[in-house]
Amino acid sequence: MPEIGSLAPDFTLPADDGSLVTLSSLRGRPVVVYFYPRDDTPGCTTEACDFRDRQAQLAVGQGAVVLGISGDSLAAHQKFKKKYDLNFALLSDADKALMRAWGVFGKKIMYGKEVEGVIRSTFVIDRDGKVAAAWKKVSVKGHADAVLAELAKLS
Repeated sequence: MPEIGSLAPDFTLPADDGSLVTLSSLRGRPVVVYFYPRDDTPGCTTEACDFRDRQAQLAVGQGAVVLGISGDSLAAHQKFKKKYDLNFALLSDADKALMRAWGVFGKKIMYGKEVEGVIRSTFVIDRDGKVAAAWKKVSVKGHADAVLAELAKLS
């Protein structure tokens, strides 16, 4: 997992609109990178809608870019984005290489059973490309507000 204060590992991934998004190309703006298990599931939908509902505060107030990343296909992302009117990019890490590199894919407990999968995590990247805040094993309720609070510290 990238450490706070370290340069965030760069990546390029396909987005739901067919473009390629490269983290380093967003330098100069804060970036919220959040990893989630699967499109259109209860927790992931709540989290995405919370970021959607705070987009004005994130983008206008803080200048932040939000990137949601899962292993879902671009077609699944497009459907999810349309269904919930999401106003930020969803990126596909189909082979889970980025998730493994960032330490957000591995063993976790789900319904009392150990499984391998995406560990819901969020990172705030500052304008210089450094990790300013990190949450591993995110609890969805209130999480978007915690991210906003961390972004406010960057101003």
